[in-house]
Amino acid sequence: MTAPGVPPPMVPAWSYLAEYEEDREDILDAVDTVFRSGRLILGGSVRAFEEEFAAYQGSRYCVGVDNGTNALSLALQALGVGPGDEVVTVANTAPATAVAIAGVGAVPVFVDVRQDDLLMDPDRLAEVITPRTRALLPVHLYGWCADMPSVLRVAAEFGLAVVEDCAQAHGASLHGVPAGSFGNAGAFSFYPTKILGAYGDAGAVVTHDRAVRDFVTNARHYGMGEGGTQVRGLPARNSRLDEVQAEILRRKLRKLDAAILRRRRTARYYGEALSDTGLRLSAEPPQGEHVPYVYAVRHPRRDEIVEALRERGVRVGVHYPHPIHTMDGFSHLGYSTGDLPVTESACREIFSLPVHPTLGEAGRQRVVEAVREVLGLL
Repeated sequence: MTAPGVPPPMVPAWSYLAEYEEDREDILDAVDTVFRSGRLILGGSVRAFEEEFAAYQGSRYCVGVDNGTNALSLALQALGVGPGDEVVTVANTAPATAVAIAGVGAVPVFVDVRQDDLLMDPDRLAEVITPRTRALLPVHLYGWCADMPSVLRVAAEFGLAVVEDCAQAHGASLHGVPAGSFGNAGAFSFYPTKILGAYGDAGAVVTHDRAVRDFVTNARHYGMGEGGTQVRGLPARNSRLDEVQAEILRRKLRKLDAAILRRRRTARYYGEALSDTGLRLSAEPPQGEHVPYVYAVRHPRRDEIVEALRERGVRVGVHYPHPIHTMDGFSHLGYSTGDLPVTESACREIFSLPVHPTLGEAGRQRVVEAVREVLGLL
């Protein structure tokens, strides 16, 4: 119990410190295992993690890379996307999604999202597809899978490749099919905040396609082929997954289902405890296994609420306050405010309550108490 006059400890939006204390011996053993292996780059830990994560996500192949942004870029390049091509995606995501498209010389084209789940609206895709469109890039947002059956039907109709942005969807599925295994390739980030997070940058490409696997495997290592020479036509880059991060991810993957259960327990608690507050709450998709990356809610007075919660020691996230099509860095694409009304409305209202696995019962209760108090003052 907190002493009178002493503010209670802060509830962070996310922190690795509590998790590290729980898993410290295993994490340090992972580091020691790699250091004693005699192989620090592209060794046994990377190969083992690739096999284990492919099996977990229901894909035939997995190739570990250095981060999620490069996972997207390499997947696009493996499917022939390059300069002058257009890739259709959404604007209510991290800038990395569009940066990855631009990074291969292609042009990001944005489509609006659905009102109910803020995921790519397949019914709007035909409006933005042109003869230059080469691929669709749906984002599985907040651990919810996009409507992949509908996206795939559009892709088949127009002859387009599909790359899934799975940075927030480790362990998520739709109709029993895991995220990343619907399209031609799926790109994962293991940034520390993710559902499966490393202790640094890391990423992966999953695919059923051997040609995609081979391309990414070679391209991540200076474009070097099996014979140790640079392969003509392959991009020359260094995008290797680090052995230490791979071994840490292996250890964490074994505990991922238990961590996901903790996240779901917190999400259910919020749903029940805040149902009468006027917040627009997250809801489980009817045909999918949602994995709460964050617990996103909406309120028209978002900024006031976020500041009031901060004053009470509860930190929340805002994912994402600025839709990509309105950012200065993408002004050359010619979009204006009002072009994506559903996206823009959501970005003005959305914020995310802490849902990380180490939050605990006391943390959940503090969040709910603070939210109810703040909303009662509005």
